[in-house]
Amino acid sequence: MKRLLIIVFMFLPFFAILAQERQRPAQQSEPQQYPARMTPQMTEFFTPEVKVIQPADVVGMPPSDAIILFDGTDVNKEWEDLKGNPTKWIVKDGELVCVKGSGPIQTKRKFTDFQLHVEWKTPAEVSGEGQGRGNSGVYLQGLYEVQVLDSYNNPTYVQGQAGSIYKQYAPLVNASRKPGEWQSYDIIYTAPRFGNDSTKYFTPPRVTVLHNGVLIQNNVSLRGPTLYIGIPEYSVRKHGPGPIQLQDHGNPVAYRNIWIREL
Repeated sequence: MKRLLIIVFMFLPFFAILAQERQRPAQQSEPQQYPARMTPQMTEFFTPEVKVIQPADVVGMPPSDAIILFDGTDVNKEWEDLKGNPTKWIVKDGELVCVKGSGPIQTKRKFTDFQLHVEWKTPAEVSGEGQGRGNSGVYLQGLYEVQVLDSYNNPTYVQGQAGSIYKQYAPLVNASRKPGEWQSYDIIYTAPRFGNDSTKYFTPPRVTVLHNGVLIQNNVSLRGPTLYIGIPEYSVRKHGPGPIQLQDHGNPVAYRNIWIREL
């Protein structure tokens, strides 16, 4: 009996502490944050994977996913005249040269949104002035012209010089090389979208142009198709994909290394 009492007294402090713990109110957990606290992983995505392409070894040459429109050989593989016939432009020493009076040429393929690379050269022997000197043009979807012109020490109206969106936007700067030297355009084009109204853009076409690597048109919003006379807005008509066209303006402008990437 005496041993039992000793054991009970030994454990009394333990039972007292246990009773106190049971009488204490339960501790409340921290309130949940709403919305949940952000972690870096919440904004890190691994799918869908970005498509891998092979860039060119030399800047300006076509990457692996480009469509080659002219590589210095057969022009009629990708190009035709506006009636669908073989073009009368000639290939000479790997250059595509405009023949006066032969008319513009256009790609057999049609495009919507794209990245276009074009290299061009005006005659080394200067002839004429203003719009009569090394004149040609690159038409996007056959409707919107990026002007080609010898604008090296050659004054003309600013929205008609090299790199202009003809009769709409002058280039930000004149980045022209000397006559007879090769020049390049890198053009990013977003085609217009139309709603129910076939004579107004829902979203207008937009163009960015780099001339010899220099930004000269910065995502400009086009007013309408290119016109020599008239107001572009009045000539808007609903359209879909269209070709790339090169203009015959009576000057022997040469082209090479033309490629395009559909976006």
